[in-house]
Amino acid sequence: MARYILLRMADAIPTLWLVLTLVFIAMRILPGDPALAALGDAALPEQLAEFRERMGLNVPLWQQYLNFLGGVLTLDFGRSLLSNTPVVTLIAQNLPYTIELTVAAMLMGIVAGVPLGVLAGTNRNRIPDTGVRVFSLIGYAIPDFFLGAVLLITFSLNLGWFPINGAGTDLASRIHHVFLPALTLAFVKAAFLGRLTRTSLLEVLGRDYVRTARAKGAKESRVIYRHGLRNALLPISTGLGLSLLSTLSGSVAIELVFNRPGIGRLLIDAIAQRDYAVIQGGVLVFAGFVVLINLLMDLVYVVVDPRVRVK
Repeated sequence: MARYILLRMADAIPTLWLVLTLVFIAMRILPGDPALAALGDAALPEQLAEFRERMGLNVPLWQQYLNFLGGVLTLDFGRSLLSNTPVVTLIAQNLPYTIELTVAAMLMGIVAGVPLGVLAGTNRNRIPDTGVRVFSLIGYAIPDFFLGAVLLITFSLNLGWFPINGAGTDLASRIHHVFLPALTLAFVKAAFLGRLTRTSLLEVLGRDYVRTARAKGAKESRVIYRHGLRNALLPISTGLGLSLLSTLSGSVAIELVFNRPGIGRLLIDAIAQRDYAVIQGGVLVFAGFVVLINLLMDLVYVVVDPRVRVK
């Protein structure tokens, strides 16, 4: 198992390198001058030259690239071009809020989606099944940012039940602040997981060993949960991994809609201001999470399905 994990991590290194290289190139070919963005149009030529020298923007592009890769290897992503704050500090300040939102949304999506899928799968072509399918279609059709805006206007602006912006300080206020953004992301995840659980469970319940268990007089709950849901976990676990990735990416828009701090909000502000160092560091964080989640999905396969063997 340890060798398998090391091999998978080794496979991730070229992916991370390619992502970082593409972001580095994309930031440099976009129109605009980061020195002007940082100092303003009224800056003197001497000020612009001093800024470029201080930030390492006056050296050739290949040297900037090598300096950037060397910094990544030492976990030094440079300093923000605007605030001169170390990028690592900015990421450390904002990352907990993104993780908090992602974890809360996933928990809410799993708690709602999997039971709804079981309810639909055990009541095929009945009212509960129809209701879950309609809910899934609605969840697929509504974009995260649109649903977030509707919930924000309804429950924050009009009813005043939830805060309009921010993330809170103590535990109670943080839960209060994160609930509505997490509910926005969880709605779509619950729809996806509900439909996936229903489909996987129906496929398993139609197999011979399930019919044999029923013929032997096994309780319906045992048939559903021990023989059915347990054997349907492999596609569900895949769906959980995909949901986690989409939740992480969806947090960018939700942080903007609800005016929350986070890596997504940090990235959007940095892109608008052409802050190279912050963009590169933020993208590296997201890419690292994608690689980590994919690795965890591979490990879950081994645990969930005994037919999967690590060679």
